[in-house]
Amino acid sequence: MIALARNDHSIVGRWWWTVDRWTLVALILLIGVGAVLTMAASPAIAERMGVDSFFFVRRQLLFLLPAVALMFGVSLMSPTSVRRLAVVGLALTVVLMLVTLLAGVDVNGARRWLRLGGFSLQISEFAKPCFAVTTAWLFASQRADPTFPANYISIATCAAIIALLMLQPDFSMAVLIVAVWFVQYFLAGLNLGWLAALAAAAVAGTAAAYAYVPHVTSRIDRFLDPTSGDSYQVDTALEAFMNGGLLGRGPGEGVVKEVLPDAHSDFVFAVAGEEFGLLLCLAIIVLFGFVVLRGFGRVMRGDSLFVLLAVGGLLTQFGLQAFLHMGVTVGLVPPTGMTLPFVSYGGSSIIAIALGMGMMLALTRRPRGQGGAP
Repeated sequence: MIALARNDHSIVGRWWWTVDRWTLVALILLIGVGAVLTMAASPAIAERMGVDSFFFVRRQLLFLLPAVALMFGVSLMSPTSVRRLAVVGLALTVVLMLVTLLAGVDVNGARRWLRLGGFSLQISEFAKPCFAVTTAWLFASQRADPTFPANYISIATCAAIIALLMLQPDFSMAVLIVAVWFVQYFLAGLNLGWLAALAAAAVAGTAAAYAYVPHVTSRIDRFLDPTSGDSYQVDTALEAFMNGGLLGRGPGEGVVKEVLPDAHSDFVFAVAGEEFGLLLCLAIIVLFGFVVLRGFGRVMRGDSLFVLLAVGGLLTQFGLQAFLHMGVTVGLVPPTGMTLPFVSYGGSSIIAIALGMGMMLALTRRPRGQGGAP
């Protein structure tokens, strides 16, 4: 650990004695695991694509360094600064999502990526943390001033983002956004009648997506009945876990990365299981569970509704995304295309997750006298 005196009143000194250092360590460990798994999984993908073996490794490191710097930088902020960053970030993200629909890169019928310089960014990734903090502020404002129509603004904001996501289309991320909104609404203790009505609307929306969006229909049908379509990726991932056993086949010895097209991103958990075994998979699950549970434990002891809702939304997003990724890999949920936070390859994903975790670290900092990591 860094040696800083308790009477150090510099920005870094104040940060060090108020931030949750154990959560910080867990996040750094996840980042380290992700770097190792990227080096294990991506060379085979690069060779199949006809590029240099370490093409994806270099690109991931190129995004990883600014992502870590962003997480630390945002964690220095005050709750007010985090709120302002989220509101401005969400407004900018919505504008860029509109631009993406008009001038974005089309990949397999989905228009989710915007070309900026030499990189393609999935702009909607940045909506997730900014949305969670912004809606937390709106719900808290409604409780503080019932005459302010914050609930209606939050519903309109959520509906606008869902509409933009469905136009891309990105059903999985839309589900994640809705889940975060519902958790925050519940934590805010708002009208249960509204909650029930909106839950019914969400169910109706899911049914409509199943009925009218072909790729959603296909994924759900294959999940409910694997014999109804191509389940090659999930079957191959399950075979990788069986081959890995308790301790794995060893670094570089796995074969799943040779045959799965998204082994470095959507199925990186299968690579972890095959090459490093059940023990590493359990360690990854424990790290995610630790971050989520410790974060909720710290924020529940506070007295700020805004902080409770914002951290609750950020941790729900973080934990649910991890669950969906791992659930797909072992066949528990339909394929979603979700990355494993900090572990999967993906520049937009890792920067957006770093932004969200930086916000969470900033909001869970304790007053100086209470210490940062009891």
